[in-house]
Amino acid sequence: MTSQSQGIQQLLQAEKRAKDKLEEAKKRKGKRLKQAKEEATAEIDHYRLQREKEFRKKETNVMGSQGNFSAKIEEQTTEAIRNLTSSYHRNMESMMKKLLGTICDISPEIHPNFRPAV
Repeated sequence: MTSQSQGIQQLLQAEKRAKDKLEEAKKRKGKRLKQAKEEATAEIDHYRLQREKEFRKKETNVMGSQGNFSAKIEEQTTEAIRNLTSSYHRNMESMMKKLLGTICDISPEIHPNFRPAV
């Protein structure tokens, strides 16, 4: 009976060691999964930052050129307004004289198509 109980004790101890090893393996697996997740997150963050830098650089290039276009258009518009204003001031007096002359100088005439009634 002692040998049977000794055999059972050995089996129980072997089972306990196996259970401990299994739990230790589960813990290692959990640690490794957590570590892999952290590494993946760090790699994703690094990749995201890199892509954002590239995007910002391209955006700056595109927007910078658009900024140049808008500055050129603004300059051209200002120049056109300046030219129109100076043309207005140069021709205003002569146009006013023409308009007033046309409106105020009336010379009554009979229309060429008028036929007196017989």
